[in-house]
Amino acid sequence: MSEPLSTLVQRCAHQEEIRKSRFLANAAPVTTPGQALDFLREVADPAATHNCWAYRIGQDYRFNDDGEPGGTAGRPILQAIEGQQMDGVVVVVTRWYGGIKLGAGGLVRAYGGTAAECLRRAERAPIVAMARLALRCDFAELALLKARLKELQAEVEHESFGADGVELELRLPDSHVAEACLRISDISRGRSSAKRLD
Repeated sequence: MSEPLSTLVQRCAHQEEIRKSRFLANAAPVTTPGQALDFLREVADPAATHNCWAYRIGQDYRFNDDGEPGGTAGRPILQAIEGQQMDGVVVVVTRWYGGIKLGAGGLVRAYGGTAAECLRRAERAPIVAMARLALRCDFAELALLKARLKELQAEVEHESFGADGVELELRLPDSHVAEACLRISDISRGRSSAKRLD
């Protein structure tokens, strides 16, 4: 079975000097391509020789060689993200040229290696698939229901009180949905059931 995906807990950076060129990798957790491009604009150094980058957010990914020979910078950065089993991540590797040409293989190793080392040293969090549920319950069951569902890491996203009970919308790990549905049915003696919203 493949390793579960993870993302970064917070921004991180790693710097290396390779044959007199300085390489600085900046990485951050992101949830949208717009956030990834905002991070690029924030950390890219206009005075540097190149600001190469890549991001992966689910099935969405992009990379850019920023003037380096095609395939020698952006793609190796993306491969570093994938090789570290990460998602929801952007990495920008900035290079200040030091006067010694690295050649295509050297550039691939420098960009990919700097990005990979940055991600290796970073604090990670596993990516947990989440689900959303909606249900209605009686007032008398609300406190017990909330307590028992909290044990399953369920968070109440929305709660509205009506004349005949309470409507809840919950967010919880997908792996806990079946158990949550059982608990809801047990506590309400079969009067309440949850339906998936996603």
